[in-house]
Amino acid sequence: MKEFYLILPEKPSPFLKKMIDRTTEKINYKVIDNFNNIPDLKNKKIIFAVELPVTGVSNNLNNFFITLISRGNDSLLGSEGIVLIHSNYQLYTKTCAQYIIFQSNLLGLRFPGRPIVEATGNLDNFIPLIKVYNITTEEICFMQCRELGLRFLNDNYKKIENPKILALHSSNWNTSNSLLLWKMVKSNLKSENISEINVGNGKVVDCAGCPYTTCKHYGQQEKCFYGGIVVEEVYPSILESDAIIFICPNYNDMISANLVAVINRLTALFRKSKFYDKTLFSIIVSGHSGSDALARQLISALNINKTFRLPPYFALMATANDKGAIEKVPGIMDKARTFAENIKYNIVK
Repeated sequence: MKEFYLILPEKPSPFLKKMIDRTTEKINYKVIDNFNNIPDLKNKKIIFAVELPVTGVSNNLNNFFITLISRGNDSLLGSEGIVLIHSNYQLYTKTCAQYIIFQSNLLGLRFPGRPIVEATGNLDNFIPLIKVYNITTEEICFMQCRELGLRFLNDNYKKIENPKILALHSSNWNTSNSLLLWKMVKSNLKSENISEINVGNGKVVDCAGCPYTTCKHYGQQEKCFYGGIVVEEVYPSILESDAIIFICPNYNDMISANLVAVINRLTALFRKSKFYDKTLFSIIVSGHSGSDALARQLISALNINKTFRLPPYFALMATANDKGAIEKVPGIMDKARTFAENIKYNIVK
């Protein structure tokens, strides 16, 4: 059994303390609240519990990561994490969670699907769930904390013989540096069962926000009101796949529109089928900078919201602008090979 550690950058409010207590009802843990002497955190179970100030920035949390980065990009390798966040204000809980998950993932930390419970100042973020559970927002928060703690305690991901990998993109093979980088990665996945779907060329209708009952009705049939390639190809392929690779060129520091539409349309399928057993990877190429912005968007949309699990080093990120420039990036073939090995290590039995 791995040791559990509670990372406590700031003094917790009484409400965050209750969140911690509910999450750790069946967990024995050690507290790290002094970052001058951080123990070895490889092969551990790590709970981040963050009390956010009005600015949304915890300097102590930043210092924690600076210390770990100085130890190397494997300082959290073999470990798994979850996140609890409370604020007396309405902003920054989600972006702080994105930051924690992204930064930790760069250091080797894996996360289960839906690894956070966030509580804003007046708990408004739980209001939509009142009609589902018919209890108060505070009770919903503590219920989610307890559920997360139990999932974290019992989580034991399993690798798969001959896993199915789905690559999703909306790019053009003639011009895309992102697809060229995927080609390099794919060449090192020769024995794997790989399928690709191009959702480009205006084929995808975005989600229009159907009423919950309508979305659930179609979702129970593994369909969506708007049909098309998402229902005919993407839904079945995702259900059959063990790992999904999102291939994302950076357009204005945003995921491309067709891929965003696919993510939005997953809501109907999610009504019936959760994705806790599916692993998320991504390949992100930026013309200038900002690959981390897209990586955080994928984390928020697919790991935090849609329950895809996040393996260590989930994203291969590079910078290339002109056509074919990715092939001239120093060491890119080695990076592609390493990323392919990371995919295989995390999913192949």
